Amino acid sequence: MAQDPGKFDSAMATWQEWQEAPWGRLRYTLAEANLMRDLDEGPGGGPLRILDLAGGDGGDAIRLAARGHHVTVVDLAPAMLAAAGARAAERGLSERVTCVLADVHTLPADIARGGFDVVLCHNLLQYVDDVAVTLATALAPLKEGGLFSMMAINRHSAPLNIAVRELDPAAALAALDSDLLRNEMFDSELRLHTAEEIIPVLGDLGCGEVRHYGIRSFCDYLTDDARKYDPVYYADLERLELATTARPPYMYTARLFQLTTRKRRTS
Repeated sequence: MAQDPGKFDSAMATWQEWQEAPWGRLRYTLAEANLMRDLDEGPGGGPLRILDLAGGDGGDAIRLAARGHHVTVVDLAPAMLAAAGARAAERGLSERVTCVLADVHTLPADIARGGFDVVLCHNLLQYVDDVAVTLATALAPLKEGGLFSMMAINRHSAPLNIAVRELDPAAALAALDSDLLRNEMFDSELRLHTAEEIIPVLGDLGCGEVRHYGIRSFCDYLTDDARKYDPVYYADLERLELATTARPPYMYTARLFQLTTRKRRTS
């Protein structure tokens, strides 16, 4: 499922509008909160070295750099990477953000053997054919005991989203047995996964206990999108999402799932 970087670059303006919308803001707020929950339990003592694979225009990276960490963003889309660099410069974070133009599956040697404290693989799996190979490649630069975070569209959410948003029970029924979704923004066909499928793969690749989080457990099923722009309503929605991101059963039908785990030590 090879992707044309130009599709991502050409949709830059639409993508950045999405990031600033309530649902985009929630995506980044929740991912950051979940990462901080896990990082707080790890060893302290100074800035972390973080690798953000397929990091696009730096939505995750900028937040982490603002916390004092050093983030290397890898992406195949030149304009996306340029935007990440520009965002870092605007916030005075250029010394903490490094942008590398590369395919995640053919990382430069210094990155592939980088021994990073944290590796992010957010919203990449839906674009690849071989999940196990991609995850193995993503885990390779992570040091033993380091934190790995991956995120993907939740296949369980697709039928529910269609039924609620499109009021189309027939299409929702068909989606129950489909793992494909058309992404209009990036003109791409996506392959959907579930947390239940990915967790065993991470175990086979040498990861320890996996934590399962839901990203946007409620937002995408509230049909009044205009109201979400109201600051008071949004604040209430954000509190609800933060309260349920790790609370069963809500993460199982959230629009996205986020999994965090640590690479097992071999000695």
